[in-house]
Amino acid sequence: MLLAIDIGNTNIVFGVFDQERLVRSWRLATRRDETADELGIWITQFFAHQRIEASSIDDTVMASVVPPITGTMAEMVVRYFGRQPMVVDGDSETGMPNRYETPSEVGADRIVNGVAAYERFGRDGHHPVIVVDFGTATTFDAISADGAYLGGVICPGVGISADALFQRAARLPRVEVRKPARVIGRNTVGSMQSGLFWGYVGLVEGIVQRMKRELGADAVTVATGGLAELIAPETPVIEAVDRDLTLHGLRIIRTRNSR
Repeated sequence: MLLAIDIGNTNIVFGVFDQERLVRSWRLATRRDETADELGIWITQFFAHQRIEASSIDDTVMASVVPPITGTMAEMVVRYFGRQPMVVDGDSETGMPNRYETPSEVGADRIVNGVAAYERFGRDGHHPVIVVDFGTATTFDAISADGAYLGGVICPGVGISADALFQRAARLPRVEVRKPARVIGRNTVGSMQSGLFWGYVGLVEGIVQRMKRELGADAVTVATGGLAELIAPETPVIEAVDRDLTLHGLRIIRTRNSR
């Protein structure tokens, strides 16, 4: 079985695959000061809860956008699973041509998402693909019809925007990001929730529509990340949601590098 690890700014996601099937996944809050042993204790508890033996893991792959944790996580994998993980970055052999002006500048998660999205939603119909990832940042990535990473758009995430309102406006409270009962808020919290939620729906629609003008109208839009399932039902521009897109991308890249 394969252990895939996606290290993001907000969460670390672990996934165990049996061939192409995702057996189980877990989310852990990202803490930059955790040691290899602390991470090992967490993953050991996850495995024990699902009755998965560490000895059943015969391969590992990981991607990270948090450099201080990358080495620590790799040390944990070696110590607790006896495997040297494949670490995917902007220069890795992914099977997807990278046409960014400086390929190494692309976050590993964006390339990994692109690989998975094209493989699962674009390749068979030779469609361009747009990936919208609602993470700490909201990113939009463009994959050409022939399966090359082209580039994309980076915006502040919904959570960052909510925190900025709270921190920079003395009279505004911290609010939960969720769909409000109505667009026109009747109080401060409702007004802020409307701005955050519907503002991001509008942002997604506007950027996706403009990207399709450059990529082609037949581009398929796939969403992933924490708020994907909340926002996707409110707009027709998102055609598919895959919560585990990054894990599947890691699996695909590891498989390609094992051949």
